[in-house]
Amino acid sequence: MSFVIPHPERPHMPDYGISSKHEGMLTWDWVNTQLEKARNYWIGSTRPNGGPHVAPVWGVWLEGRLYFGSSRGSRKGRNLIADPRVTVHLESGDEVVIIEGRAEQVKEIERLRQIGKVYGEKYPPFNPDPLNEPQNLYIGVIPQVVLAWLEKDFPNTATRWNFETLDKK
Repeated sequence: MSFVIPHPERPHMPDYGISSKHEGMLTWDWVNTQLEKARNYWIGSTRPNGGPHVAPVWGVWLEGRLYFGSSRGSRKGRNLIADPRVTVHLESGDEVVIIEGRAEQVKEIERLRQIGKVYGEKYPPFNPDPLNEPQNLYIGVIPQVVLAWLEKDFPNTATRWNFETLDKK
């Protein structure tokens, strides 16, 4: 799986005083580190009636995707099967990383093995076996837009990566 990172840009946020200069924008390495080390990820999905649903999950960031497990019968599991649009937010409001993307069920055996292994290393003694959990599904979040900033210097650090523009090239 190849993961190409688009060039950073400034997010369009009228009236927030976002700098127009390249200087001060966050790096993808910083975002990657935040996503790897996070313990909890807030997953936003859409209910069948159009209402929002948010739930925290454990997850692992691998090769440009966030992976997490969910019961097939859970609200978020049912939501994401019906509508794959998803938002992910890390816990911090001070060191912000937000992913807007698409959820995809993971079915590849080698990827499921890798997810289980990394989960076990990150969250001991939890050691899932995705290949033997028919009640669960494992989701990979494919980023379309990633936003990041440091609250203490929001106007100068606000940065956006638009993965959708890569698809159009």
